[in-house]
Amino acid sequence: MYVAVKGGERAIENAHAWLAEERRGDVAIAELSVEQIKSQLTIAVNRVMAEGSLYDPDLAALAMKQSRGDLIEAIFLIRAYRTTLPRFGNTRPIETSEMECERRISATYKDLPGGQVLGPTFDYTHRLLDFKLAAEGAPTSAPERKASGDLVPHVAEFLNQEGLIEEAPRDDTTPPDLTREPLELPAERALRLQALARADEGFTLGMAYSTQRGYGRTHAFVGELRIGQVAVEMDIPELGFAIEVGEITVTECETVNQFKGSKSEPPQFTRGYGLVFGQSERKSISMSLVDRALRWEELGEDNVGAPAQDAEFVLYHGDNIQATGFLEHIKLPHYVDFQSELELVRKMRREAGADQMPEAAE
Repeated sequence: MYVAVKGGERAIENAHAWLAEERRGDVAIAELSVEQIKSQLTIAVNRVMAEGSLYDPDLAALAMKQSRGDLIEAIFLIRAYRTTLPRFGNTRPIETSEMECERRISATYKDLPGGQVLGPTFDYTHRLLDFKLAAEGAPTSAPERKASGDLVPHVAEFLNQEGLIEEAPRDDTTPPDLTREPLELPAERALRLQALARADEGFTLGMAYSTQRGYGRTHAFVGELRIGQVAVEMDIPELGFAIEVGEITVTECETVNQFKGSKSEPPQFTRGYGLVFGQSERKSISMSLVDRALRWEELGEDNVGAPAQDAEFVLYHGDNIQATGFLEHIKLPHYVDFQSELELVRKMRREAGADQMPEAAE
């Protein structure tokens, strides 16, 4: 019989102490600071902010340090902290058309007003280890930094001038807040986009990849991918107008997708959309592909049974915190449950053994 170990509280305290020791690592090596994480591991910090639904690079970096680099655990910490914060108002929708772009590319048009801005990207790097990075104190030359200072129009507007792409849907009603209200189906597009924005990057990538391989029939082009700073404004009732309360960095992706038309709509291109905190290109592109796949019903398309077209499957399985909690709970004590299962299997084996025994000779 398996018996539970006594003295659980003391064991847990020792586990916490051991965790802190492992987190610190070799004391002969300088401790990694939160500021270093924030400024040098920005892609990971951005993911924690996006999936944690809280834009705060300092807190995201702190959560990464506390979690020893386990990003899902860091996201969990950020979401838990977010629940303690008071809400004192809502900001206006950000205007990405007024973004100060540090990266802006299009796979559909070569020559764009404002130009293609490559910005900081791995797209053109060789996938070879750079051992110079292992040399402490290695001098680095500062690259030329040039963000687009002029406002640049969205690429989809060029198609819109000819009526070749659907009008961007606009709904001024306040959408449900997924951070305060549970997800309910059927979910409107605004709610689906919220869920995708904070969904696990790997899950969203897998769903997007499936659409490219034929499970969803949405062949897409990246109409535009832009990264930059946008102003966050808030209406102040006492003043009677909005004021800027800060700036955030976001990644926005809009895909252009084929559409054969319907009884009410002519053949034209349709849109997929993704918007994520920080520089997160893979996530924003994936989000836009899955967004388009989930729009099959409103566009009058056939459902081919692809996973990415199933809103219930996508939205209920994309949240890594819910998935982690449900998965990892099985490592917690289930002694009573197992004992009942064990006795049941033993009983079934005894009964099966009795039935299989040959009849006794008279």
